Amino acid sequence: MNFLAHVYLSQDDDNIKIGNFIADSIRGKKYTEYPLQIQHGILLHRNIDTFTDAHPTVRLSTKRLHKNYSHYSGVIVDILYDHFLAKNWKNYSSVPLETFVDDFYHLLEDNFELLPPNVQRLLPHMIHENWLLSYASIEGITKVLEGMNRRTQNRSKMNLAVVELQEFYDEFEAEFTSFFSELIEFSKQKLIELKHTHL
Repeated sequence: MNFLAHVYLSQDDDNIKIGNFIADSIRGKKYTEYPLQIQHGILLHRNIDTFTDAHPTVRLSTKRLHKNYSHYSGVIVDILYDHFLAKNWKNYSSVPLETFVDDFYHLLEDNFELLPPNVQRLLPHMIHENWLLSYASIEGITKVLEGMNRRTQNRSKMNLAVVELQEFYDEFEAEFTSFFSELIEFSKQKLIELKHTHL
């Protein structure tokens, strides 16, 4: 899953949100250098990724992209799934997406010193271009995929995946909806486990 889903799955706990958001930048046991609740967020992120990568419904989505995008298919699906979360946000939260996103940006700014250096560099761009809110539109997803493609020196051709998104829109959306209900329950249970295990 991508940024928006990870933040959403943190269950309104600010420290879990921070840990879940920065997790990709924390290698190995480095997470133990952070406060306990942030550690839980980092470990929750890792568990979400493992669950997602192995899930048969997600594999259906990635298989549809594999011929054209090879090992980048999983990254693309993460981004597409964030689109469907943003687009259907009212089905998952009573807090408007704009409010949720703004509150999260403020949380990151208020805890800037806790963020890894690469996340600190990323944050101004993320806020200025309002990445999380932009996921709700095809135009926004197009920009995200273009940015990801640039980061691979145009090797991934991820920007072209908007074609498949539009061609198989209903299939991707149905797969997301089916999978995400399971992921919500998995994340709730995993967070309970983590809080009991890492005391």
